Amino acid sequence: MDVLYTIIIGAVCGYIADVLMSDNGYGLILSIIIGIAGSFVGSWAFGELGISVGSGVISDIIRGASGAIIILFVLGLFRRGTSRRR
Repeated sequence: MDVLYTIIIGAVCGYIADVLMSDNGYGLILSIIIGIAGSFVGSWAFGELGISVGSGVISDIIRGASGAIIILFVLGLFRRGTSRRR
C-alpha cells in the first residue's frame, strides 16, 4: 500500500510542479518520477531549512511539489545551458 500511496502522491506532485513551471512537457510518467524524487528533495530541503508543514497528505503534497519544482528548475537550467552551446 505504501508504494501505491507514493505513486499517487508523486503523480499529484509532479502534475502540480509541471503546471506551475509552465508545462515543461515531460509527460505523465516522467512527471510521476519527478514528483516521487521531489518528495525526497522537498523533505530534505524543508528539514535543512527547519520548515515544518505538519503531517498528512496535504503536507506530503506540499513537500513533494516543492521538491519537484526545485528539480524542474535545475533541469531547466541544464536545458538552457546545453542549448546555448550549440
